[in-house]
Amino acid sequence: MRTSLNLACLAGVSALAIAAQPALAAEEGASEAAGTIIVTATKRNVALDQTPISASAVSGQDLAAANAQSLGDYIARLPGVVFNDYQPGISEVVIRGIAATTYHEQGQTTVGYYLNEVPVVEPGFPIAIPDVDTFDLNRVEVLRGPQGTLFGSSTLGGLVNYVVNTADTTKIDAAASGLVGSTKNSHGEVNYAAKAMINVPLITDKLAVRLVALQRFDAGYLDNPGTGVNGSNDFRTRGLRGSVVFTPTSSTKLSYLSSWQDTYLEDQTYLDLSRPYERVTARAEPQRTRFWMNSLRLDQDLGGVELTAIGSIIEKHNFTQFSYPYFYVTGVTTGAGAAYSAGNADANIKTGEVRLASKGDGPFRYLIGASYMEAKKFSYDQIFQNGARAYIDANRASFGGFAGNVLAPGDRIYGYISDTYNQDVGVFGEVSYAPHRDIEITLGGRYFWNRYNATVTNQAGALGGYPGGYNGTDSTGNVSNHEDGFTPKVTITARPTKDFMAYATYSEGYRVGGINPNAGLLPTIPAKYDSDRVKNYEMGVKFHAIDNRLYVEATVFNIDWKGIQARLFGPAPSYYSYVTNAGSASITGVELSATAQLAPFASFSTSATLQDAELNSFLPDTFAVGGGYASGSRLPGSSRWSVANNLKFDFADAPVKPTFEIAHRYLSSAPVAFGNTATRGNFNIFDLRAGVTLGEKVRVLVFANNVFDKFGILNAPFTSQVTPAGSIVRPRTIGVRADWSL
Repeated sequence: MRTSLNLACLAGVSALAIAAQPALAAEEGASEAAGTIIVTATKRNVALDQTPISASAVSGQDLAAANAQSLGDYIARLPGVVFNDYQPGISEVVIRGIAATTYHEQGQTTVGYYLNEVPVVEPGFPIAIPDVDTFDLNRVEVLRGPQGTLFGSSTLGGLVNYVVNTADTTKIDAAASGLVGSTKNSHGEVNYAAKAMINVPLITDKLAVRLVALQRFDAGYLDNPGTGVNGSNDFRTRGLRGSVVFTPTSSTKLSYLSSWQDTYLEDQTYLDLSRPYERVTARAEPQRTRFWMNSLRLDQDLGGVELTAIGSIIEKHNFTQFSYPYFYVTGVTTGAGAAYSAGNADANIKTGEVRLASKGDGPFRYLIGASYMEAKKFSYDQIFQNGARAYIDANRASFGGFAGNVLAPGDRIYGYISDTYNQDVGVFGEVSYAPHRDIEITLGGRYFWNRYNATVTNQAGALGGYPGGYNGTDSTGNVSNHEDGFTPKVTITARPTKDFMAYATYSEGYRVGGINPNAGLLPTIPAKYDSDRVKNYEMGVKFHAIDNRLYVEATVFNIDWKGIQARLFGPAPSYYSYVTNAGSASITGVELSATAQLAPFASFSTSATLQDAELNSFLPDTFAVGGGYASGSRLPGSSRWSVANNLKFDFADAPVKPTFEIAHRYLSSAPVAFGNTATRGNFNIFDLRAGVTLGEKVRVLVFANNVFDKFGILNAPFTSQVTPAGSIVRPRTIGVRADWSL
């Protein structure tokens, strides 16, 4: 039965959980009291509790206290957010249920990803989604709801903005962190992490340098009898980050940031769900992603106006190998004779933005700006099968008379090449006017213009030409397209007291179109797909109460999603993917979050989301039963309930300043794909942490994650294929962490 979401429901949920999250430290000097954090989510420095937007911010201090190492350790604890944790380096955040798959969106992501306000994910299928390590992070900001006005495309559901610390010109600083631990079924392998930071002013108050280095190793917990390796999915992350800040005058700040991160997964994390902690493949399936960003930023005070200019260049690379158990050319499905793929992909992204923002708190404020992105991307995926060329030569009559060097050159039985170029230009702005000291009206909009040129080629081969067949020639598709449009935003804000704010917002978001992954492969596949858009209506309140010991946020929203870019799959054995603009959906929900100071030594925070995310028109799928998915079908991965709770005891006045913490997370069940009976979620996860401070500079934390070792299914989008494959919550992990700061 469809759940009805209304204000009565809001009151009911409030009684259940006043909800949590307000995250905690931001700009230097900002208050760390709940809700008073300074964030840059609106491209201004604004206190979180005074920002008329549904947002969260998790501070670096809180990330360390929670022993969060990567995105998956904390992002799903925020209201309205789930994490499609499937492949490290390209797993996707989903906000407010806006997703048509729990695997990877075939086109642009529905959530935008930023690093110090620089967009780090290109249009189309992303080569890599950087999972920035939490060490020396200032905070992570998460905005819920479409952000098309200030941030442009790829923000249908919202955005994630990592904010790393940059060089401090005022003082010498240093920090280090180390960790050792153990995960169930890791067969004695140890998890470890070693991280360090140093900050040095070269000219006091004028010029400084900050350097960060890190390496983290997460021991594998899946056994692979096919390769004979236990704990095969070892995962290593290493990174370097450097920044230089130059302040020649009190009104000028020039910042350079370089961030490099490399991840390597020895074997994939999906497993056979019918055999816990086991995956069976003929070969290991490694994956490597590399990310390198260089950005330059100017902040200039022009008196009554602040000028900000940011430019960046990003290089990304991804290598992935998969093993295929299908009866391809030779019929061999095991050992060295089984088919396997090798995919290499590279992206180069150049971005620029300039904006002017008025200063002060007068009745009239404005922000205007322009942005530019240019993205080039090239990928080459090949499937090999040892002995294929010789097999075809020996059986030419069965392969249309073609020779092995035509259909399997170098034993390559399939080749796929994608070459794309995207350009995106935007002009944006917001104007706020307060006709009364308690009321403010904000109007905003973005005019965007984008274009793309793209070519995909299915090379001649034993699996080329068309699925499961061959024709001795390449199949090529080429698309050149452009689009422009406007995304508006209107917000009315009321602040009757300094401790209470209410707002109502209408906003829109969009996602650019692109070439279909297999354009030219079959005449039934359209050559391209168009943009899709969302319209968001929301109302929210934020307030402090009980002498600031309680902070609450509550939001009610409704989103209309039109022309969904639905990722669909063809039949076996190729399961080729394609995208079609079809159907529409409605997402209605309530988000609640709160933090309560129960006693001088005890605090409790909780977050809760209740939402319905369903198709409201038929979504056709040629290969689905009934030819598609009916109105009322739930969107993949959209759980009705998600809840996170945190109880912390902090004895700051006692010797060694002990802390104890209990964290809980619940995710209700949700379908993993359209037309798939499998579900994910329906699990409770509990974590425990205890810490002490030694000598004022060293903090030691003992932790136990997933204490009850819950076998929680995070994903299983391909259960209709040979084996039910999915990913799971990391098994019980215990360890100790030490943090030192100067």
